[in-house]
Amino acid sequence: MKSIKYFIVLFTMSQVLLSCAHNRSSYAYSSGISKKSEYKEDDKMVSQPSTDQRIIYSTSINLTVNIPDSAAVSIENIAKKYNGYIQDKGTYYCRIRVEAKNLKQAENDISLLGKVESKNSSGQDVTAEYQDYSIRLENAEKARLRYLELLEKAENVEAALLVEKELERLNETIELLKGEMNRINHLTAYSTISVYLKEKKKPGIIGYVGVGIYQAVKWLFVRN
Repeated sequence: MKSIKYFIVLFTMSQVLLSCAHNRSSYAYSSGISKKSEYKEDDKMVSQPSTDQRIIYSTSINLTVNIPDSAAVSIENIAKKYNGYIQDKGTYYCRIRVEAKNLKQAENDISLLGKVESKNSSGQDVTAEYQDYSIRLENAEKARLRYLELLEKAENVEAALLVEKELERLNETIELLKGEMNRINHLTAYSTISVYLKEKKKPGIIGYVGVGIYQAVKWLFVRN
């Protein structure tokens, strides 16, 4: 029993030291990079391209359109067209996610819905964050295997309960780490496009008269 307690204490301390070391190396690598967490996790891990680098791309577009509601519907259809989905939608706002490889095509389709007043694109490198989670997950899974071996050698019920308590803690840690990795996988696989809609102003009756006079004067003085 004493040997099991001694092993658990030593092993827990080693895991804490390893975790601290990984956190320090991750911070040094990714200093200055902000974190974003806006994703509803799926149960399965999202498949990724065969590259170690992971970048989250996002675009913001300010668009003037004739009818905002119709434009929002069109934007939702664009999301479906590029194997994406609508995340948030209102009368004058729409946020969608599309496959990262189709980001530019989706941007171009949205631009055709009205007049683009402004557009901003950004990329967030989360490679170091993902690698840190991956290392911690690997260590936690190795620790779980050691505790399972130790459970088989437990001399009595008290020792078994002690090991099972540590196994429960490790299982929770493993699930949390997998969830964080899944979140990053999803955000890098699906880029975000936020569209802010503005309704195009239409002139009244007097306004139309003014436009007509302007066009007539322009035709008199400016001719090709």
